[in-house]
Amino acid sequence: LEADGGTRTASVTGACVALHQAFTYLVEQGKIAYHPMRDLVTAVSVGMLDGVPSLDLCYEEDARAEVDLNVVQTGAGTYVEVQGTAEGQPFDRDALGAMLDLAASGCRRLHDLQREALGLSGKNRA
Repeated sequence: LEADGGTRTASVTGACVALHQAFTYLVEQGKIAYHPMRDLVTAVSVGMLDGVPSLDLCYEEDARAEVDLNVVQTGAGTYVEVQGTAEGQPFDRDALGAMLDLAASGCRRLHDLQREALGLSGKNRA
């Protein structure tokens, strides 16, 4: 894995899809009795660039961001991880709220894409 938040968070989101597929295969093969995943997880990187919350920072943006924040959420919108660092000046609660709101919208979009890739309807598990 590379060191920037975008590749780390993309690997979490993609690995969740791969894990879901593996469990589905094991259920279909009769190797396990039920699908153990209760929900999917997605991850995004967010940062403050020139005082503006920005989603999915590339390496160059990550390197110059005033704040670097990685967020992992379940499909239900609950948090698995929030990890953030002020890279220079401290940030306030309003800035954190704006970044978390942006992260949540990115995670919701990725969750929809995961469900689409997995062929899950609204009633299917995970």
